[in-house]
Amino acid sequence: MDPVRELRLVVTVDDYDEAVAFYRDVLGLPERGAYEAPNGGLVTILEAGRATLELANAAQADYIDEVEVGRRVAGKYRVAFEVTDSAGTTQRLAEAGAAVVAAPVRTPWDSLNARLEGPGGLQLTLFEELGEAD
Repeated sequence: MDPVRELRLVVTVDDYDEAVAFYRDVLGLPERGAYEAPNGGLVTILEAGRATLELANAAQADYIDEVEVGRRVAGKYRVAFEVTDSAGTTQRLAEAGAAVVAAPVRTPWDSLNARLEGPGGLQLTLFEELGEAD
């Protein structure tokens, strides 16, 4: 039996409706559920395929930023989404209000990665695997 069944990233956002529309409707994350608390609190849980926890030291974070952006830009947290079309998804998210930090670039690990900042101040990497699928 696996001790952990799910990884969930919880983000508190200033503009809830904008964030839900962006991540659910534009990025295309399916909605698992949405709930309202008695105090007016709102939460929407979106599916994002399988989840992994990627731990990196500062040198690796520097290297990834250098490859994807050309300089150090990420804070302590960055969310990466594997997509089937990095360039097209980058354009779609930018049209929906994401700030493009760096256009898609081919990485030494054979993926096409773009960097954006989405609603809620989340730094996003969109990556498209270019090598053979596992």
